[in-house]
Amino acid sequence: MAHIAICDDEEGILKYLKKVLKGHRVETFSRGVDLLVRLEEPGGGEIDLLLQDLRMPELDGLQIMKAVSRTRPELPVIIMTAFATVDDAVAAIKLGAYDYLTKPFPNEKLLSMVENVLQMKRLAEENRRLREELSGGGQIVFASPRFREVYDLALKVAPSDANILVLGESGTGKELIAAALHNNSHRRDRPFVSLNCAALTDTLLESQLFGHLRGAFTGAVTNQKGMLEEADGGTLFLDEIGDVSPAVQAKLLRVIQERDFIPVGSTRPKKVDVRFIAATNKDLQREVAEGRFREDLYYRLNVITVNLPPLRDRTEDIGPLAHHFLRRFAARMGKDIRSIETEAMDVLQGYTWPGNVRELENVMERAVILTAGSAITPAVIPLGGAPSPSPRAAAPRRPSLVPLEEIERQHIEAVLRETGYNKSRTAEILGISRRTLDRRIADFGLMDGEGQA
Repeated sequence: MAHIAICDDEEGILKYLKKVLKGHRVETFSRGVDLLVRLEEPGGGEIDLLLQDLRMPELDGLQIMKAVSRTRPELPVIIMTAFATVDDAVAAIKLGAYDYLTKPFPNEKLLSMVENVLQMKRLAEENRRLREELSGGGQIVFASPRFREVYDLALKVAPSDANILVLGESGTGKELIAAALHNNSHRRDRPFVSLNCAALTDTLLESQLFGHLRGAFTGAVTNQKGMLEEADGGTLFLDEIGDVSPAVQAKLLRVIQERDFIPVGSTRPKKVDVRFIAATNKDLQREVAEGRFREDLYYRLNVITVNLPPLRDRTEDIGPLAHHFLRRFAARMGKDIRSIETEAMDVLQGYTWPGNVRELENVMERAVILTAGSAITPAVIPLGGAPSPSPRAAAPRRPSLVPLEEIERQHIEAVLRETGYNKSRTAEILGISRRTLDRRIADFGLMDGEGQA
């Protein structure tokens, strides 16, 4: 759910748009002055998207855009108007508007555009966060011999230009390993660009990867660089590569083989020098065998494989990771929390961590928020939606040799049970999109808490 602001002087339009966008948190403004005041108030920075009418009394949409571009340059804006002119559209785009809607517009077009903007904003935030981690050294915390083997392999292959496939369950740290590979390569001073393929529709994914020319499709009012061009000379990390459609797979294969690509709407190829690191939690060999993933692309990406173990198989890392997250979040929140009580650490060590390191990070952030004293206690770390975790000894033991797909099915089912079959929470813990989760539930024929498919 996103936080969306709408500014329009027609009360009927405000009510209508609030109803259409009922799945989001919506604030409405009939005057531009009120909107600008809100953006400067505490909490104004939480607004994810602005829908702005172009023709308004007092301050018109372009004046408001100028003010927003100064105070909130990162805030995406969609302009709305019943007076469509090329000049107005160009002026709005030059001021930073994402796109332009002409009234009246179909609900489907509005919702599609809003979803595209929010997806792009999430991608930008992920890349910003990753750049911050990279600038801080991209610290990877571990103590276990098993993860040491993985890390040593990554350091060994990093100096090469070979494409690398990183495998592992969601939340195991595939993006951090990709960043470590980049940081220890000769490309370290060039861009590291990350793209979550599962978070985008095919059309948006293609546009994000290859870029597009003005007029290539409805709404393409300016030329846009793709992430391949942004990553030129550096590394492009493609997360959830197993979710890419066959059409995009074919275009990626061309880039890897020919070292060039064609932007959407163009006929001229552009040369590019990019190292590919791809990641997935799927069994790509099975995907190839069942015709869902191109065999030639699989072998092009899988020159070297790095397998990340789940957190339950490297329990020696739970303590160091928990203290690492404690220090990070305590510093960020300005809290003097110095330790984790022994009983609290026993709770953390006794849990099976279906969401892996990402789940541990979420648990520690919540624990720091709820802690009033100087130490983390068991009371602030309920796990998996339950008041206390199941002891590791009581967890059902998996056979040592089972297909990867069966392990994935068991984990998804376990997290669904722990969250009371809350799909949004389950997808968040697993680190996958809701769409991917729905597809996996259907593939595995999983049941909800009442025995329904």
